[in-house]
Amino acid sequence: MKSSLPIPFPLSTDLQENIELLLKKLGTSSDVIIRRMDIGIFPDTNAIALVYIEGLVKSEAVNDHIIKPLLTSQETEFYWNQEICFHDLLRQALTISHLTATIEGVDLLAALLDGNTAIMADGYNEALIAGTTGWDKRAIEEPQTQTVVRGPKESFTEDLRTNTSLLRRKIKSPDLRFISLRLGRYTQTEVVITYLDGIAEDQVVQEVKSRLDRIDVDSILESGYIEGFIEDRTYTPFPTIMNSERPDAVAAGLLEGQVAIIVDGTPFVLLAPVTFFRFLQSSEDYYQRFDIATFVRCIRYISFFVSMLLPSCYIAVTTFHQEMLPTTLLISLAAQREGVPFPAIVEALLMEITFEVLREAGIRMPRVIGSAISIVGALVLGQAAVQAGLVSAAMVIVVSFTAISNFVTPALNMGIAARLIRFILMLLAGTFGLFGIMAGCMAILIHLASLLSFGVPYLTPIAPLALPKFRDILIRVPWAKMPGRPLSKNYTRQAPNMKKSPPKRDNP
Repeated sequence: MKSSLPIPFPLSTDLQENIELLLKKLGTSSDVIIRRMDIGIFPDTNAIALVYIEGLVKSEAVNDHIIKPLLTSQETEFYWNQEICFHDLLRQALTISHLTATIEGVDLLAALLDGNTAIMADGYNEALIAGTTGWDKRAIEEPQTQTVVRGPKESFTEDLRTNTSLLRRKIKSPDLRFISLRLGRYTQTEVVITYLDGIAEDQVVQEVKSRLDRIDVDSILESGYIEGFIEDRTYTPFPTIMNSERPDAVAAGLLEGQVAIIVDGTPFVLLAPVTFFRFLQSSEDYYQRFDIATFVRCIRYISFFVSMLLPSCYIAVTTFHQEMLPTTLLISLAAQREGVPFPAIVEALLMEITFEVLREAGIRMPRVIGSAISIVGALVLGQAAVQAGLVSAAMVIVVSFTAISNFVTPALNMGIAARLIRFILMLLAGTFGLFGIMAGCMAILIHLASLLSFGVPYLTPIAPLALPKFRDILIRVPWAKMPGRPLSKNYTRQAPNMKKSPPKRDNP
């Protein structure tokens, strides 16, 4: 465990010295509460002290399960025994569920910063740590970024234990494993590696753990920090690690052999390894009928390529390849562009950048007015730009449909990748026409084929080719036709021939 206090210091048998040492390490902060008590019934000590940090502990637990039992123990002769030491008496008196002991000051500080309560006594160099963590946290709500029409309406929160319990509720198996570690010298953020033993590849689990162990940084405030440190390729617009705020999506990933990384303080859980096609799939695909899911998934793929290629194709055709357009459409576009002073590439860049500014403004503004400003701003600016002769009406239609298509992509980070690539393809189209677009697409395809996600090729199962895994890529076959897990060493996940024949009706 990487710590901001690398030099361990043992506790002393002098209570006052221990208290002063803790206050020195914590900088005499005002939220550090020290409650001294004199317990006269114990034979080997009288002075004890409770130390905790206000706001991180559950006050009811401290009052009802620590202070109250200690005070009432003075009135009970059951605890009076000259042969029993102080800590044994405490373990009998306290009604707290989680109680451990330590003689190391570094461990005691870490426990206090986690929201536990330390109980120290004069004459003992060992402190008891009572589990009293209970700070305020956000309730489980509906997902904000990955919504579905049919499916669970719960999402992860910023509390780590709430998130692990949500996964335990989904997967009630003793094979579900949680490996805990702390990252960040100052934040000491708790990170949990989650996987299903017997399903996840052992080398993938070890690789995830080794990459996390190599992280040595001041702070980990969100799972995006970890994603940037452990991803296979940094300089790529395409994400090689998936994030999700849906417990059902993470549970499905674990059941398919993926490894989850849960970070305390964020509702977004990381999943790895992952392929390109997983970013274009939604949890709802598996809650609907296979034919409906296949149709929606095809719409999703088409929308992804439209959001990436439509503006560049418009620029290339109107600038270099007018002969590809029907005569009527060509005359209409020429009439619209007659008063536009800019070439198509400048016109498209102007509209795309304007829309990106409106999108960002809608996100950053207060939620009450953000959506209204972004929608009204787009309509007003688009109409005004057309009337002023700065852009053509066709360009407004192209940019609007491109933006709508971009919103169809389920994964936000993959949608952002399409937005970035769109600008590159627009520049290539304005310079070389359709040949530039083809060259850009070839370069993107070669780049995708070179990517790995924890050793798994990014374009699996197309490159390398694996025909049995095509049942859940471009289309989604019925459940009875999907017997295997795509990323697991334990391929078979269901019994064969489960589809039942219709019951036979007796002849009257």
